[in-house]
Amino acid sequence: MNDISKDFSQTALAAAIKANLFEYYQSLGRSSQVEYIDNPQFTWLVTGIPDSFFNNVLRTHLTSDNVDAEIAKTLAHFHALEIDELSWWNEPGTQPEDLGKRLASHGLTFSQGVPGMAVDLMVLNEKKYYPPTVVIERVTGSKTLEQFIGVSMISYGLPLSSETICFNLFYDLGFELPLVNYVGLLYGKAVAAAELFLGAGVAGIYWVSTVPEARGLGIGAAITLYALQEARNLGYRIGILHATRMGFEVYRRLGFQEYCRLSNYIWTGKANP
Repeated sequence: MNDISKDFSQTALAAAIKANLFEYYQSLGRSSQVEYIDNPQFTWLVTGIPDSFFNNVLRTHLTSDNVDAEIAKTLAHFHALEIDELSWWNEPGTQPEDLGKRLASHGLTFSQGVPGMAVDLMVLNEKKYYPPTVVIERVTGSKTLEQFIGVSMISYGLPLSSETICFNLFYDLGFELPLVNYVGLLYGKAVAAAELFLGAGVAGIYWVSTVPEARGLGIGAAITLYALQEARNLGYRIGILHATRMGFEVYRRLGFQEYCRLSNYIWTGKANP
């Protein structure tokens, strides 16, 4: 387990938000269902799930002489794998320095991205209303994993054709920390999901989702809080997440504040590699 961070400075929190995400991707890369490449030129992750969150070029280290050819080659590789949605990160230390401009010339579009948020787990707002009929369970096997995947597919509008890919990916990773999943049951039916990933010294929350018919009842807040409380019980002090527009105010009410934006370049298969 990584060293637990207790640095609440704005710079440290912004860095931890991104570092946790990149370690999350590295953790996904342990699955035999995923293509994870880490060489002197690139680090990338391909899951096969048709969403730019799940297919990423995380690190680029090229020269001005070979960057365009390598970008074209990489996009062609993704396209051959029938991956037409990906995120290409342009973080500090990326080479060449004008990578963003080069990516734009190949058809990628800059995205300002979602807010990166953090909270001190010792001062969480835990007075949120828990619907008395909701039961939150940790995913421990095939049955609860199927429920977790089913809720996530519906909530994020992912095609049902991806259900098997998602199931196999997370089943392959197992059911123990640093990455665990949760489902929320309303009258015995799975209606919410969330994921906890411990990395970069902080507790990251991912895949928070509620099916449309169960929204507005506080279930999303409840399952998020449950995961954060489990992290706190393990000694973690900082929780982080990346907020969707729908979830932003929910997380603010729990005590989260925005510290950065998760900005990158998005490819939707419209380039001509």
